[in-house]
Parts: sequence; C-alpha cells; structure tokens
Amino acid sequence: MSRRGAAAGSQTALREANRALVVGTVQRYGGLTQVELAAATGLSQATVSNIVRELLAAGLVDTAVTTRSGRRAQLVTLARRVGLVVGVQVGHRHLRVALGDFAHEVVAEQALPLPYEHPSDTTLDRAALLVMDLLERIGSDLEEVVGIGVGVPAPVDTDTGMVSVPGVMPGWEGEHLGQVLTKRLGRPVHVDNDANLGALAEATLGAARGYRDAVYVRASYGTGAGIVINGQVHRGFAGTAGEIGHVQVDPTGHICRCGSRGCLDTVVGEPALVAPLRAAHGSLALRDVIARTRQGDPGFVRVVADAGAAIGAVVAGLGTAVNPQCVVVGGELSETGEVLLGPLRESVRRRVLPNQIAPLEVVPARLGQRAEVVGALVLALRAADVPVRVTADLPGASAAADGRAEQG
Repeated sequence: MSRRGAAAGSQTALREANRALVVGTVQRYGGLTQVELAAATGLSQATVSNIVRELLAAGLVDTAVTTRSGRRAQLVTLARRVGLVVGVQVGHRHLRVALGDFAHEVVAEQALPLPYEHPSDTTLDRAALLVMDLLERIGSDLEEVVGIGVGVPAPVDTDTGMVSVPGVMPGWEGEHLGQVLTKRLGRPVHVDNDANLGALAEATLGAARGYRDAVYVRASYGTGAGIVINGQVHRGFAGTAGEIGHVQVDPTGHICRCGSRGCLDTVVGEPALVAPLRAAHGSLALRDVIARTRQGDPGFVRVVADAGAAIGAVVAGLGTAVNPQCVVVGGELSETGEVLLGPLRESVRRRVLPNQIAPLEVVPARLGQRAEVVGALVLALRAADVPVRVTADLPGASAAADGRAEQG
C-alpha cells in the first residue's frame, strides 16, 4: 500500500474512532453539551462540533438549546429514531415497567401490584404484556426496542441472568431470567440486582452524579446496597457484593431466608417492622408503616428510626471498607424522610473514620422510587449497539475530517 493510501486509511480509522467515542459518551450520560463532550472525550471543541454536525445530518443525534452556568449551550442527545429501551423492576410486591429513549427520558411507564412470593413465569409473562401495552400506547413496536434491562431483589450472576443465592427469592432459582424474557419478546435482555441498578441510576442521573465512589442503600421489604467504584458498579463474583441485608447483626436472632441467623433483614425487613406494632394496630403492611410514620405516629416513628440506626451501623462498616464519597438512601422506606435518614446518618457518622478532608455525605436518593427502573433503562442503554458509521458524502463530513486531523 502506498504511503498516501496508508495515511488515508489511518485518518478514516481515526475519524470512526472519534465518532464512536462521542456517540459512546453521549450514550453513557444521556445528554451533554458540546463543551462537556470535549471535556469528557479529550477531543477539541472544534472536533466535537464537526462530529456533532455530521451525526446530526445522519439523524443519529438531536440537539437543543439549554443553559449551563447562566450561559446558552447546545445539548447533544442520541436521536429517538436510534431506538427505545425497556426497564423492568421486579419488586417484592410490585412490578414496574418503563420505556425510555437514548436521552434517558422515560416516555411511558406503568406499575402493577404483585402477590407475595410471586412465581417467575407468571411475573415475567406480566412484564412482557406490559411492555407490549406500553409500546402500543406510544404507537411503537418491538422493532424499535434495542434492549431490555431487568432488576430483581436478589443477588444476580449477570453473566447468566440467574439468581445466585438460593432462598433469597423463592421460586426464581435455576431460571435464566434473561433467556426467558428474550424468548417472550425477542430482544436482548440484561438482568441485575435492583440495588445495583439504583446505584447505577443515581450515579448517572441522580444524587451520586459527579462522585467517583458512592454507595446506594435500598431500604424496602429487605435491605441491599449497590457499590460504585471509580464510576463503575462493583458487583463482585456472581453478584453478591453489597448484600448488606445478610450481614449478621444479632447472633441469637431469627433465621433469615438466606439460611443464616440474625441477618440485618431479620431486624429491619418488613416482618420485623410490623411485628412490634401489630398488638396495638392489628394487621399491617410496609405501606401502612410508611404512611403512619409520615403522619407522625410515635410508635411507627420509633420503629423506623430504630431501623435507620441499625442500617446505618452496617453501612458504616461498608463505608469503612470502601471509603465512598457519599451514601445515597432510597427504597420505599426512604419515603419517611429524616425519620429514617437522620438516625442512619448519625449511626454512620459515629462509626466511620472521621475524614476531615472529605467527610462522608449521607443523602436521599434524587430519583426516588423510580431509581431502580431508571437504572434498568441505563443498563439496557449502555449495552445497546448504536450505529456510528456516517456516509462520507454527508454535509460537513469533509470539514469534520479536517478538524479531526489535529488529533492524529
């Protein structure tokens, strides 16, 4: 090959690499201004501007005027025509399904209650039907869906999409959940633990955005944590990292569903929360505890505050081991606000090493009860295969090539 031909080939490869870098960065964060894109990719602003121009001409991105630090800027997002993603959150007592686009915007959403210990086949059937219903509602179909993310309240081996610890989610063990849902819908499916997805969402779009290391605590029917290290969710081998609900806090306590004795979940899970209140208030569910706590009922406030302190003691150990910059607290129980968060924060503060340079922050989740399903959308978005090749004769292509030559 001639030296000139080799140079042309190298320049073409460089253009495609830079274009892929820009598309991948927008895909990761949902939307960035051109200045932010330049900072995130290391490319010059002129190069980014040229790439965005040709991607816009190709219909792969959309742009809109926004404001950053009081100044007008151009926000870049992947175009709706690139496709849609589906997020599915399977809870202990509810199922939530959302459709989202590449700007990380939820375009349709619906939730359904689920019976106690719902079986996997029936639940996944319901999820598939909800997906089809939502697509029909917005005038779309499965051909537009590029991926599906699923969150479940149990440790998950993400390589197989299987629940990795027996007993934690009865009736779901041994099922390749991703494969089952792929057969029903014919689209790629990615499965993860719900707390991991909450952590992914809060780190991408919520209270932990901008932090390199963070912990997301999901306080609900059970308790779990998602760990973000250097911007990446740390799942551990076969997905058991962050399972703080199964840390022993009472050696003589009740037997947990995992088979161990005195786990945190036996102290702060739904059965433990409602048990001391039944004598005075009769049959209760977690939603009743949350509602009565928000109304200021002293007995309910005491139970939730004690749960916050117990969770905080375990989170402090995790904080000492991981040294995150912040702890974000979500899950249904976080709806009680400072009743839960205050004792949790104080319990953490008393137990972690007092870091005067970077004290550990404990803050509420910004995405609220949508954190996990939004995390499922982000999981699917990051795994999606987005086309980045642009036809050479598009308007602006030659100018973009000249602008990128400085990077060679």
